[in-house]
Amino acid sequence: MTRFVMRLRATAYEAADAAQSAFVLAYERWETLSNPRAWLRTVAKRRLLVLRSGTAREQPADQLPDLPGGRCPVAAVELGEEEARVYEALSWLPARQREVMAWTLDGYRPQEIAQIMGTTPEAARKNLERGRTLLKQALLKPADGGGE
Repeated sequence: MTRFVMRLRATAYEAADAAQSAFVLAYERWETLSNPRAWLRTVAKRRLLVLRSGTAREQPADQLPDLPGGRCPVAAVELGEEEARVYEALSWLPARQREVMAWTLDGYRPQEIAQIMGTTPEAARKNLERGRTLLKQALLKPADGGGE
């Protein structure tokens, strides 16, 4: 869940906060959720938007408490070099394409994404196609060796 939110351009701390908020709300409504995986991701995305707008009612703690053994929970979200490059490239996509890519990377098909995002399957496929094209360009650019 945290990685899904990070794909939407959140820091690890923002993503952890948004994911935690979504899980708290899901716990309260669990019996009524028909598609918990999609519901959690949608709520986490909305929570991220609230956090970024500055209208969140809660104030974040200065630091997250360490896990037993002295390790911060967010440290578990460390990205490898290649994954970090993908997340960086995702951050340059337009918001709609970035969101479609995030859903796709979490295993959703265009028809499901369209339903969740309130759009048509064709629009979801088109955003996915455009997002993939831009991602390829962004990821291949540094590998070109910069021979301009």
